[in-house]
Amino acid sequence: MFESAELGHALSKGEFRRIEPGLRADLLDAQYALSQDGRFPVILLISGVRGAGKGETVKLLNAWMDPRHIFTSAFDNPTDEESERPPMWRFWRALPPKGKLGILFGSWYTAPIIDRVFKRNRPSDLAREVEAINRFEKMLADDGALILKFWFHLSKKRQKKRLKALAEDPETSWKITKRDWDFFKLYDRFYAVSEEALRETSTAWAPWIVVEASDPEYRAVTVGRTLLEAMSKRVAAPPERRAKKSDAAPLVHPVDRLHILDTLDLSASLARDKYRKALARQQRALALLTRHPSFRKHTVVAVFEGMDAAGKGGAIRRITAALDARLYRIIPIAAPTDEERAQPYLWRFWRHVPRLGRFTIYDRSWYGRVLVERVEGFAAEADWMRAYAEINDFEEQLARHGAVVIKYWMQISKAEQHRRFKQREKTRHKQFKITPEDWRNREKWNAYQVAAADMIERTSTPHAPWVLVESNDKYWARVKVLEALVEALAVRLKG
Repeated sequence: MFESAELGHALSKGEFRRIEPGLRADLLDAQYALSQDGRFPVILLISGVRGAGKGETVKLLNAWMDPRHIFTSAFDNPTDEESERPPMWRFWRALPPKGKLGILFGSWYTAPIIDRVFKRNRPSDLAREVEAINRFEKMLADDGALILKFWFHLSKKRQKKRLKALAEDPETSWKITKRDWDFFKLYDRFYAVSEEALRETSTAWAPWIVVEASDPEYRAVTVGRTLLEAMSKRVAAPPERRAKKSDAAPLVHPVDRLHILDTLDLSASLARDKYRKALARQQRALALLTRHPSFRKHTVVAVFEGMDAAGKGGAIRRITAALDARLYRIIPIAAPTDEERAQPYLWRFWRHVPRLGRFTIYDRSWYGRVLVERVEGFAAEADWMRAYAEINDFEEQLARHGAVVIKYWMQISKAEQHRRFKQREKTRHKQFKITPEDWRNREKWNAYQVAAADMIERTSTPHAPWVLVESNDKYWARVKVLEALVEALAVRLKG
């Protein structure tokens, strides 16, 4: 991919001075049009060889456009806070909202390429990372993002010349470190690994744009014009007038209408005295596990889903009763805020991923996309159909980083739900729990059951299994929730 960037492209300073004023004005206009349009974000990746002018270009774009509408993020080695989360966490936090431009100086490509150059990983590891990157960028593009990826290239001879010039100039010598020269010694290996990574990740939805970077004027105009054309074209495109349909084959449902939730024995129960003893035993076991020396290397991500009034809150309280209050956060999920709607769907869940040695408990979760948004028509078919794979990717990243991911579906009968709704209406301190929407949702009971069965079938994985909890009896449900968590955490700590 780099051959065309070694032709000696250049632009005279006079030509640059002629082009620059108009280009700056046009970029500003396009930026304001993007902000006013508000349908999509622009994600601009600036990558390439050392000494190729990446930093200068980032500064130039911020000078040419309105920096108030630009989210600029530079990535070096992960901080302690970032190291305690999955690698992609820090990039999710840097994503720009719709209507804004995000410039990422360094990106999710940096670590996989460097690790392969220094042989800290195997070719198969790089291939896996590349595959994951393609899925991630496809998810961003499917969500509407305009992705522009620039790779600044210098030949070996020109990179050496550039590094020497920077090092010898008193005003720029601080930019060049021993690490830059160490990397230069491995130029050929960087070339081969980078070329492979770029070839495999230059896709229809996020192609690489390789820029010859030896001439600063040519580099600046190339980036500016490409950005201008891409933004202007996307803003001018008419909005979609119909709901997106999935091109995938339809989901297959059993012809006898028997779903996994129908097989649960909802009569399962536990006597009060046995419940108290079992509860105390499991809470003690959980408390001890969180004090295990190895727990500091792991996290727990617990997800609670289920029909309304199925006992999610009560089960969560029995977990937290066994935990140090400093170790956990409960994240209640409601309708997304304006800030959350301006980001990709999973953004608001990524932001709450816990540090090592912590719990995050989601009361409702990312599964809303394939449950309430699917049933109520809040998400287009294409969006909730692709969500299964995106969710599995998300949970796999959590698990690979040491998280115990455990997901509970709390199941009750329709009759038991009706009884609990009536009880809530009569009990003053529970009346806040019941709303007209809860009653309305009962009319779509069967649709929610089908959606839940599809969800469980497509997202119950070895690294993030679903635990189906018979919840007509609250005592039984609470103990089963704790037992499953204790078992999963114990297995992970022993492993």
